[in-house]
Formats: sequence, structure tokens, C-alpha cells
Amino acid sequence: MKYMLLMYASEAATQQHQSTPEEHQAAAQAWYAFAEEAKAAGVLLSNNGLSPTSDATTVRVRDGKTLTADGPFAETHEQLGGYYLIDCKDLDEAISWAAKVPLAKYGSIEIRPLNIWSQKAQ
Repeated sequence: MKYMLLMYASEAATQQHQSTPEEHQAAAQAWYAFAEEAKAAGVLLSNNGLSPTSDATTVRVRDGKTLTADGPFAETHEQLGGYYLIDCKDLDEAISWAAKVPLAKYGSIEIRPLNIWSQKAQ
């Protein structure tokens, strides 16, 4: 079963999270270690981070007209910052991987299974 681990955190808090070069290096090592562990276990299919919400564009189609707006769809305290696409035997395994994502210590990880029909198409 394929699951998306959606990583949410406050952009402002994330920018303030690492303040020294040593803390930044330790955080980078934690992210690298997580990715390497997930790859070695054969569960990591894909991952990426996202640009800040200030770079986002929201698209809506209303009455046949395409409307665009700068920024994210909704104002929230936490923003989607990236994802991991993993392949696990069940939700319990996905939860164990989500708990290892470094951002889980100061943000939140939403686990969403991919639709069954989309998994069959792959």
C-alpha cells in the first residue's frame, strides 16, 4: 500500500528552528539519516520539499473562467512543506515511518493512503 506522508509546520517557526550552524548541521544529518533508512528498508518511493507559501498560486475554475490567486488556498497556522511517498504493508508501518520524520518533533505528519485506483495505474 502506498502512503503519502505530508509534512506540516509553521513556516515562521521552521525558519527560526535552527539558529546555529551546528544545529543546522545536526538537522541536516537527521533528515539524511531518515531518508537513508527509508531507502535501505525499501519503503521510500519519492520525496521532496516545497517552496514557501509566498511562492504558491491557487487556481479555481468558476463558471468556466480560470481564476488565480497568489498564495495558498487557505490561511492556516501550519503549511504543507513537503512529502514522502512510501510503500508499506499497512497503516501501522506507515505510522512508524511517519514518527521517524524529523519534522514530527515540531510539526505534524499527515498520513494519506493513495487511492486504490491510482495505485493500480502505476
